[in-house]
Amino acid sequence: MNQNRIFIVVFILLLVACKQVEVNTNKQIEKYQPTLASLKKHGAAPEWFADAKLGMYFHWGPYSVPAYGSAWYPHNMYKDNNGVRKHHEKTYGSIYEFGYEDFIPMFKAEKFDPDDWAKLFKDTGAKFAGPVAQHHDGFAMWNSDVNPWNAADMGPKRDILGDIFKSLKKEGLKTIATFHHARNGQRNADKPELWKKAYNSHYVYHPDLPTATTDEKLRKLFGNFETIEEFNQYWLEQVNEVIDKYSPDILWYDSWLNLIPENKILQMAAHHFNNGLKENKEVMLAHKQEDLPKEFSVLDYEQGGRKDSWPTPWMTDVTLGKNRWMYVEGHPYKTADLVVRNMIDVWSKNGVVLLNVSPRADGVINKEQRAILKEIGDWMKVHGEAVYGTRPHNIFGFGNAKTGKGHNAGQSSTVQYTADDVRFTVAKDKKAMYIFFLGKPEIGKRIQMKSIGGYHRNIPPGKIKKIIHLGSNAATKFEHSTSTFFLTIPDTELNNLANVFKLELD
Repeated sequence: MNQNRIFIVVFILLLVACKQVEVNTNKQIEKYQPTLASLKKHGAAPEWFADAKLGMYFHWGPYSVPAYGSAWYPHNMYKDNNGVRKHHEKTYGSIYEFGYEDFIPMFKAEKFDPDDWAKLFKDTGAKFAGPVAQHHDGFAMWNSDVNPWNAADMGPKRDILGDIFKSLKKEGLKTIATFHHARNGQRNADKPELWKKAYNSHYVYHPDLPTATTDEKLRKLFGNFETIEEFNQYWLEQVNEVIDKYSPDILWYDSWLNLIPENKILQMAAHHFNNGLKENKEVMLAHKQEDLPKEFSVLDYEQGGRKDSWPTPWMTDVTLGKNRWMYVEGHPYKTADLVVRNMIDVWSKNGVVLLNVSPRADGVINKEQRAILKEIGDWMKVHGEAVYGTRPHNIFGFGNAKTGKGHNAGQSSTVQYTADDVRFTVAKDKKAMYIFFLGKPEIGKRIQMKSIGGYHRNIPPGKIKKIIHLGSNAATKFEHSTSTFFLTIPDTELNNLANVFKLELD
């Protein structure tokens, strides 16, 4: 055995040993404590999440009833001179006569079919799914003993979260519950200078507004507790109730989590991770901005993604609506090619997509959204091996598309890619590499990919045996020289959304 072989064997043994130590360390943890030191032992992204690539969720609640403006309707209806306020008063009457709580009896969800939704999500290609458990509005979509404003006791009088979780599990999908209710708490009642102005509470406050109610029940909907400390405990008890009753695989947090005190957040995280130990499953957290430590939570970029590849999995939530998250009458949707091409870019950079759909208040996901989801699902069925369970290549790809700016950070989720934009993924066992063209390349065109050619940097992780076009299985001519790489597009039926070539490797 020469020195190089000895070095390789020793290196592999060290890797195995390190992995064994990591596994053993995790097995030794019997209970997480609500401290940073303890929670960091959990890690952020389990392997099933890195493999999953696509999840789905939905913005649905009493705010879906007016189908106007945005999911921030309950915020905007109480603001002076706001367009939503004008629409509300013209359509439903004065906010003093018809408040946000009056939409709840109209939120009937009479056509909600959780089995149908779970199948729709699975057919689209999602590996996990779930509801917005509670938006900023304060209405809980589960059967709550903590929050009296919940879907089981009023409105639909159904356990929406519980019902969809049961159907998702029957389809073999993992579950996600998203929480946005940190913003619900009223933080400005004792700050007259911020009345009707503050942005850190969902409902604007003024003693004369209905949102300032002291009614024992109604004040909970508006997050108007006697003290913010009381609200923070209410925030925690609601999350813990969902963990205890429904055991979600993922807890996902929208912006504003930074408004919750650290001790409450650490208690929440420890409770979730300990529930994972109790249920013998790998659970995870996801967050935005700097709201949780990345050592035990996955960072999410809203409506966008990273501009570069990243060594650990990350996440982006995007909506199928052009820019609205809830159902809005007449609002346009993104096209399947736009969604698929932008998702490929995310996957090539080690990202996972959380795709939002927008049901109507009656529980219908309309034909327009279903048609787009079917196109996406059909593409995923043909090209899934290039997506699920893959990992990024040394470089994510190349091309000419202008990436723009994302909603909160990173790049836009609506980049207009073309066949000149190329992305890569690699099978976990490195027996295959995949080349994605984000469009329909010209048949017969000999395309140079210098970035993966030659014999030193960024080359495929094994000798190329052959290349085929996924979908048609057409053999594809290639040339791999000492300085570059050429691929010639075969004369076969190409996909209109995106085309994938599989490099079978030794």
